[in-house]
Amino acid sequence: MNILILSVGTRTKIVQYFKETLNGNGRVVATDMSELAPAVYEADKFYQVPRITDEGYIDVIFDICKKENINAVLSLIDPELSLLAENENTFKELGVTVVGSPFELCEISLDKFKMYKWLVEHGYKCAKSFMSFKDFKNSGVNYPVFVKPVKGSASIAIAKADDEETAKFLFEQRDDMMIQEYLKGQEIGADVYIDMISGEIISIFTKKKIIMRAGETDKAVSFKDDELFTLIEKFVKEAGYKGQIDIDIFDVDGEYYISEVNPRFGGGYPHAYESGCNYMELIINNIEDKENKKNIGSYDDGIYMMKYNELMIRK
Repeated sequence: MNILILSVGTRTKIVQYFKETLNGNGRVVATDMSELAPAVYEADKFYQVPRITDEGYIDVIFDICKKENINAVLSLIDPELSLLAENENTFKELGVTVVGSPFELCEISLDKFKMYKWLVEHGYKCAKSFMSFKDFKNSGVNYPVFVKPVKGSASIAIAKADDEETAKFLFEQRDDMMIQEYLKGQEIGADVYIDMISGEIISIFTKKKIIMRAGETDKAVSFKDDELFTLIEKFVKEAGYKGQIDIDIFDVDGEYYISEVNPRFGGGYPHAYESGCNYMELIINNIEDKENKKNIGSYDDGIYMMKYNELMIRK
């Protein structure tokens, strides 16, 4: 069993967890455009690759799959998810399983306004969002608001605006900006695994976010709520996601609002793994054509995660 993880960057734990779960019964191969990405040195083998936007990039990945007898491939960055899904048939011909969701869902998840429209059309509570400053002004939504890129990740270029002058200035800085209602409430992260064979939701891990940094959860505490589990199951099944996904949710006065979905391992996933939700094992089972059994909420309340800085020295 050989796993190829693309664009690993600083996600050392994801590489370590796959190696730990394989336990010598396979190899983990990693790629990144930089040889200074710490996570590549946790893998059994590393390939430095071009930017994902470069011509011929996907052919480089196909070649790696052939050379390393890869059984499954996944990416840790949003823009690459659609590329993998788009080329799923070619990967299949190579005997490689793409671990992830269908192309259309990857596209919707990357585009925050498309996701907003989908949520509204399907009756889910979510933050009101606008692509036009005029529409926002006529909406009655009060300040503060968030101004953010429609297709963004890692909280890059996201800013809070407390007044019209600031909001308009931020909105006009780029052509791809949107304005989103500010949700005042407890931010929640959900790590979810959907079996790639049966399509059933197998595992849900939820945490209350305490501190965020650069778009990722820095400190959090696990909790359980059957009402939230039911909402997540309904949403995920209706949307049609597969594999591992990460959902951002807000609890506003006792009502759950769905914010964003990342069809990949989220930055806070190590919290779930260390609490007993091993999605690497679930992925490997699926690649070996084994269905996983449903096991939602199989972790303890009150488990805290606290990230801290580490460093790697290389010659």
